[in-house]
Amino acid sequence: MEKFTVLTGVAAPLPMINVDTDMIIPKQFLKTIKRTGLGKHLFDEMRYTPDGQEIPDFVLNKPAYRKSSIMVAGENFGCGSSREHAPWALADFGIRCIIAPSFADIFYNNCFKNGILPIKLPKEQVDLLLDDASRGSNAVITVDLEKQTITGPDGGTISFELDPFRKHCLLNGLDDIGLTLQQSAHIDGYEGKQRAGQPWMWG
Repeated sequence: MEKFTVLTGVAAPLPMINVDTDMIIPKQFLKTIKRTGLGKHLFDEMRYTPDGQEIPDFVLNKPAYRKSSIMVAGENFGCGSSREHAPWALADFGIRCIIAPSFADIFYNNCFKNGILPIKLPKEQVDLLLDDASRGSNAVITVDLEKQTITGPDGGTISFELDPFRKHCLLNGLDDIGLTLQQSAHIDGYEGKQRAGQPWMWG
């Protein structure tokens, strides 16, 4: 998994509450088990007309936000069904950080497993960042995970809280498999003892 240290990018404002996973990646795109290729379908029904034409007013179709790496959104982001395709689609588009007052629990957990930093902030602070994000290509925000700070276009800084273990995993690019591989020496040692004591299990 790609490490998350410091991210500087344009922040896309999505001032909507209860953005569910079916809005993030509609059900017709859940057939794949690949993590790549879903970015083009992110917010598909909000980005495109039924015949596939872009809807100009949707934020990610506006020139200033086409390469956004940060999203600022409303309460309860990622609610609905527990599809991991939602963070896959966000990450494939290029979104590495989502800032909102609250998140659905399963979506929140899935973000960390896919290299996305979800940041919870009080609504008043999110509203300030939404205002910053409305500046288009000038809406450049820096997220420093080590310092746990968000710096806005005007240089103002907001601090955020994060579980130390989740922070460690993101800083070091560790998903569940990566965490397991850190214990490979112990696993090999255990298997070696088992091979010697119970060889019939390894025939």
